[in-house]
Amino acid sequence: MLKNQKILLIGGTGFVGRHLARVLVDAGVQVTIPTRRYEKNRDITMLPSVVLVEADINDAGVLETLAHGKDAVINLVGILHGANPGIPYGKEFAAAHVELPKRIVAACQAAGVKRLLHMSALHAGKKAPSEYLRSKAAGEEVVANSGLVTTIFRPSVIFGMRDAFLNTFAKLLRTFPVLPLACADARFQPVSVGDVADAFVQALKSPSMEGQAYDLCGPKVYTLKELVQYTGEVIGFKRKIIALPESLAYVQAAFLSLLPNPMMSQDNVRSMEVDSVFGTGCKAPAGWKPEPLEAVAPLYLLDSGDAAQFAEYRSRAGR
Repeated sequence: MLKNQKILLIGGTGFVGRHLARVLVDAGVQVTIPTRRYEKNRDITMLPSVVLVEADINDAGVLETLAHGKDAVINLVGILHGANPGIPYGKEFAAAHVELPKRIVAACQAAGVKRLLHMSALHAGKKAPSEYLRSKAAGEEVVANSGLVTTIFRPSVIFGMRDAFLNTFAKLLRTFPVLPLACADARFQPVSVGDVADAFVQALKSPSMEGQAYDLCGPKVYTLKELVQYTGEVIGFKRKIIALPESLAYVQAAFLSLLPNPMMSQDNVRSMEVDSVFGTGCKAPAGWKPEPLEAVAPLYLLDSGDAAQFAEYRSRAGR
């Protein structure tokens, strides 16, 4: 049904994007992915029917040019940190989560593209405690009111090969004998990147998913401490975990936000005030049967994610 369709995948060089690109290629789709750093991401061209275009989607006219002739556009762009806090959100969150969707909608309208799929976040809301969740809600509103044929997905935390979630904890557990942990009791319902990618492809195939918004969660709820403990068990590095009180959680987050590649920010702490779990008012796609964390995580936590993915690219490219 999707064979030979042409899709513009914005955010296609990221964690979710790389997985989704593979699933789309398997479905016979021609995928165009823009990137500002072609050489850094050229490995993705090992997938047949993927075209990697060096372009800055923030430049005038670029999105419209990229969208021309496409059957659908998928937007996966999201950031977790902003350097300039603001109310309701700072300029970095505004640029990535609100202004970019506006420009994507305008590009689709100008290029005659009717179908737009958009990645939001579980429990995004105008009155949410964090800039991240508030800006994601604003982006959703832009997409939902665009007049295009849209589908919006709101996942909980996503895990899988090359994720920045369990892999980060694995690195910390291998390094430190004791791990102070902010928001240890925060609850998550992690969903695998494979299930998220499949949901996007299902939406492209299913007219019943047009004009809908879906919440994507895994089958089980965990506290953050339980997830860190499980990661330690899998990799063979069981460590003592010290749950930090709220005041120290904000101190730790402030320190970590100063690193060259921030691991956490105070806004992340505020996001975790809302349990990232399936709740009242949530809606999953029809037939949603997500994989359990325990069936997937050991496969990549015990291996080199980059090496494993490189081998998979080669296999799929027939090389």
